[in-house]
Amino acid sequence: MKAFRLDELDLERSVNDGAYLQFLRERNMSVGLYALDAGAADTQQPHRQDEVYLVVSGRAALTVGQETTEVARGSVVYVPAGTPHRFHHISEDLRVLVVFSPPEG
Repeated sequence: MKAFRLDELDLERSVNDGAYLQFLRERNMSVGLYALDAGAADTQQPHRQDEVYLVVSGRAALTVGQETTEVARGSVVYVPAGTPHRFHHISEDLRVLVVFSPPEG
């Protein structure tokens, strides 16, 4: 078993001065914590992997392809590989668990 605490992961991410911290990598998937502060710009590019977002805190809009939805704690969104996507109108600091399959990178 591997177990993690979100508060510890967020601290590790911030100490390393990054918006993203990959904390689990296995043969068929990887998992990370993505953080964007209120008002920040999301500059990510499409990924080669399918991904699932689970919003653990915060509030924003998310555009995937041509569709936009509001996301907040508890939102789960699937993003197909290669699809342009970004968070925007981030009104509350956003913390998102990201699952990539296959693993990112």
